[in-house]
Amino acid sequence: MTALVVLLVALVVVVGAIWWSRQKSLERQRKQLEDDKAEARRWTERLGGQVLNLIGTNEPAKQAMADAAERHGAAVSQLDQVTTANQARLTTESALEGLHYVRAARLAMDMDPGPELPALTGQIHAGSVSEFREVEVDGKQQVASPEPTERTPHYYPGGTVAGRPVPQGWYSDPWWKPAMAAGMWGAGSYMLMGALFAGMATVPAEAAAADGMSGDPGMDGGAEGLDGFNDGGGVDGFDFGGFGF
Repeated sequence: MTALVVLLVALVVVVGAIWWSRQKSLERQRKQLEDDKAEARRWTERLGGQVLNLIGTNEPAKQAMADAAERHGAAVSQLDQVTTANQARLTTESALEGLHYVRAARLAMDMDPGPELPALTGQIHAGSVSEFREVEVDGKQQVASPEPTERTPHYYPGGTVAGRPVPQGWYSDPWWKPAMAAGMWGAGSYMLMGALFAGMATVPAEAAAADGMSGDPGMDGGAEGLDGFNDGGGVDGFDFGGFGF
């Protein structure tokens, strides 16, 4: 009888310890989620203030601010849906991307760009456009430049789109957006990247490769983001079907 009582007491102690450990783990997860949501909210609000107060005075700046406003809308929508720490981090990424567009707009208007921003996922690896390039692909002129010009009003901060690096720079068309919406690249896009970036020392070799590999959806693109954030049908509802790459 005594042995049975001891066994029952030991069982209760073990079950209690497991319960307590799980409760502590859940509490840590809740705390991490709240911290990550607060961080996402901070960056989203900072982006909102910039979008509200900064007006582009030339075409590159106007386009960059339009992209910043789109990223702000995405971050606000995502913030309302956050239920996991990873979703909160994705929301932070959206807001930070918008702030990179704001920074580009300020540079395009010869303004102080402000403090440096944290790097986006894949941004450093993607490299950057370091020289003016003009190529013709499928009968259409495409231009890339390290600086904003009248011919290159579309900025991209650099990152991974559908598994492939897209360098930071200014472009004549946002040719990466169809891949961002669909989660994969078309054959014409490989030809374009090969023509634009071949031999550019500041661009990784895979960005300039003209092979037809289709990448897996990455952080910055794909039919559906991690943990259910859906970017299908264009980026946050925008349709980029007009770019036939």
